[in-house]
Amino acid sequence: MQELIYEILKKYWGYDRFRPMQEEIITSLLDGHDTLGLMPTGGGKSLTFQVPTLCREGLCLVITPLVALMKDQVDNLRARGIRAACIHAGMSRREMVVTFDNCLYGRFKFLYISPERIDTELFTARIKGLPVSFIVVDEAHCISQWGYDFRPAYLKIAQIRHTLPHVPVLALTATATPRVAEDIQQKLDFHDGRVFRTPFTRPNISYVVRQGEDKMQQLLRILTRVPGSAIVYVRNRKRTKEVAEALTRAGISADYYHAGLGQEEKNEKQRRWKENETRVMVSTNAFGMGIDKPDVRVVVHLDMPNAPEEYFQEAGRAGRDGARAYAVLLYARRDKANLHKRLTEEFPDKEFVLKVYERVSNFLEIALGCGMDSIFEFNLKRFCTTFNYTATPVLNALKILTISGYIEFIEETDTLSRVMILVHKEELYNLRDCDPQTDRVLQCLLRSYTGLFADYIYIHEDLLAQRLGIDQHAVYEALLKLNRLHVLHYVPRRRTPYIVYTRERMEPRYVHITREAYEERRKRMADRIESMITYATSTRCRQQMLLEYFGEKSDYECGCCDNCIERRKHERPSIQRPAQIARAVQQVIGTGTVSRNRIVDSLPYPEDEVIEALRFLRDEGFVVCEDEIHYRNKE
Repeated sequence: MQELIYEILKKYWGYDRFRPMQEEIITSLLDGHDTLGLMPTGGGKSLTFQVPTLCREGLCLVITPLVALMKDQVDNLRARGIRAACIHAGMSRREMVVTFDNCLYGRFKFLYISPERIDTELFTARIKGLPVSFIVVDEAHCISQWGYDFRPAYLKIAQIRHTLPHVPVLALTATATPRVAEDIQQKLDFHDGRVFRTPFTRPNISYVVRQGEDKMQQLLRILTRVPGSAIVYVRNRKRTKEVAEALTRAGISADYYHAGLGQEEKNEKQRRWKENETRVMVSTNAFGMGIDKPDVRVVVHLDMPNAPEEYFQEAGRAGRDGARAYAVLLYARRDKANLHKRLTEEFPDKEFVLKVYERVSNFLEIALGCGMDSIFEFNLKRFCTTFNYTATPVLNALKILTISGYIEFIEETDTLSRVMILVHKEELYNLRDCDPQTDRVLQCLLRSYTGLFADYIYIHEDLLAQRLGIDQHAVYEALLKLNRLHVLHYVPRRRTPYIVYTRERMEPRYVHITREAYEERRKRMADRIESMITYATSTRCRQQMLLEYFGEKSDYECGCCDNCIERRKHERPSIQRPAQIARAVQQVIGTGTVSRNRIVDSLPYPEDEVIEALRFLRDEGFVVCEDEIHYRNKE
């Protein structure tokens, strides 16, 4: 089996070696064990289930909350010649039925699904017949009430385990405290669970906090001093554009990104940044998930995150290539007040929450006692305009109602246009009532996309318009006409949130906002905010503080954060320093093979001391020098 997993790794991904902990997780899953993988951002989580699935007959069911990431992974698998599909709330019932049928007949190896779809009648009826080999739970911290991003829909995953009791489960997350890791295993009914934790230590990242009131000036200074690709994180969509424009005016190549942009615009911005046409991406936390760009030299947080989990995950997008990188948090005195203000916004008064419940029900025209298990498109902007609300408290009220179990609010999803041909190929030659332009659009569609007769295929109207030399609206009208003629089923692109009623509508006086949904979550958020403030203001080693937060013991300081560097200026080298350098060298090498120059560049110590540590490790048999340049840990 070990030979097979390496063959698959080489055939589909072109790699000769696995990253740290990937092979162990793969082996555990193939041996039939429930497995929890705690791997930092950029650790290669997806390969831990994609490789074993290709070793076995059957289908891998992947549960993930991020529709955009779901689509990206499906597209990436298809580009490698691996059949994959996804199901989410933005699809029609007909599309879902076709997808399930294709899975049943063995046409797919991977089915990605959002957690909200798990307890639907359609999924419950179809899952029993699917040849599922593995169940994967991505972003598994969402299942834990102690996690920073708890989502009630994740609790339904245990239902699948009752239906498929002998199918092993792989749970994956980048950030989990020991309490959250234990809760994940309990909520997923782990039988003989194995836990694999990749060390959170990133010796090549220098964690830095810069204090001062003029953050833009500090940002410009950082980007001037640190060359290379960069990400700047801010808290809201409007600010992304403002900061990007300010950087551009200062002569720095920059662009902005947030969830409200159209998919084509997102893709183009992301492409330019990945290919280094744009140097700096200013973004909300919508940017970075699943993006494989190893050479990010600096990640700057212009605004404070709410929790160490968020900060660590976003900062971890720097330096995935192992070379020196920087994670910089800009902190001003006003940030403490802003964080506490966010706490108030996240938990509006309960009376407001009940009023939102009543008005949403009226807005969607749901009668008392009705609506259970129904899904509704929800125009948030029109709702807020109608009732003179601002969006933030409404969104947080909907989240509280979701956790209390009355509704499920599915945030805005951008779904591309999709088409499936409904007639046989022979019938296309005998179409009536089809004008020349509509026929041209149909022919161009058939030339541009494959698989249209078997499945719903994502299409781009602008691409068809460009190839035909007509405007996009004409393509849209032609597709609508073909839809009316029942030649094809056309689902135009749309971007909208959804609300699912998990109970029938009831009077507000009978709606109970649970303690877990409100008081306990509020306290946990307050604790995380205090942890962030402590991180920003402490003089301790920053990497040590982050490791301790995630339950990982660290016996030595990193030596490269701002606090360690400041201390080193005033201290003579300690007697433990050679041992610290030796341990840092071993962490850089990991389970791979690393050049001497890379090791030296990755560590914040003088070159002669690093070389001395390498010689010591080689002489003592801890590492193997395969030639005069490359080193690997002794196995």
